[in-house]
Amino acid sequence: MIRKIVHIDQDKCDGCGLCVPSCAEGAIKIVDGKAQIAADNLCDGLGACLGECPQDAITIIEREADEFDEAAVEKHLSAHGAAPATHGHGHGHGHGHGHGHGHGHGGGCPGSRVQSFAPAPSAPAATTGSIQSQLAQWPVQLHLVPVTAPYFKDAELLITADCVPFAYANYHQDFLAGKAVVVGCPKLDDNNAYLAKLTELFRVSGIKGITVLRMEVPCCGGIVMAARQALAASGMEIPFREVTVSIRGEIVER
Repeated sequence: MIRKIVHIDQDKCDGCGLCVPSCAEGAIKIVDGKAQIAADNLCDGLGACLGECPQDAITIIEREADEFDEAAVEKHLSAHGAAPATHGHGHGHGHGHGHGHGHGHGGGCPGSRVQSFAPAPSAPAATTGSIQSQLAQWPVQLHLVPVTAPYFKDAELLITADCVPFAYANYHQDFLAGKAVVVGCPKLDDNNAYLAKLTELFRVSGIKGITVLRMEVPCCGGIVMAARQALAASGMEIPFREVTVSIRGEIVER
């Protein structure tokens, strides 16, 4: 049948993954560094993912495609550990904002998949005293920090996805010590606002190094993308490093 369906321009797509959590049906996946439709029958063609692509790689087109299949969506989400989409109108799945997809179930995004696991056993404490915080500034939220704050001058900047300190036990000692820090979540916040703020921060603050600490889930790639694009837009030459942490708190080699 001829119907509306999402089209992803593979030449424009940079694989940032911001479109993945916006699809309530889990129809989009990252394959070989590019976003792709997993199957035509999983895509409703409504385009909730349209506004999430900073590269404008996603459009709605009309072409020959399998009919949207709610049962296939529920089976797909269940197989990937996500709750089924709720159903409520039109061809049946409940929509809540913008183009209409509610995200209460995580949208099939791997980063929102519900998981349970036992924490790693604690190592014997080296000392009997409490662990000292290495935080040397306030505020830390990227939206709140002034780009001209004195603690940025000649500092190593740690850009931290806000789930990282919960997953990585030695965050303070291994990463935060001796650095200025900004914290954010590319899935919950406006990544374009991050891009603008970081561009100005890199341009005027006088930082001498950048480390981006992200989680392994695809949607977390947005904070790396914003940092890289901001560095390019700033015109500055600042050493840049990316570190990825797994949900089990391990450093992921790339």
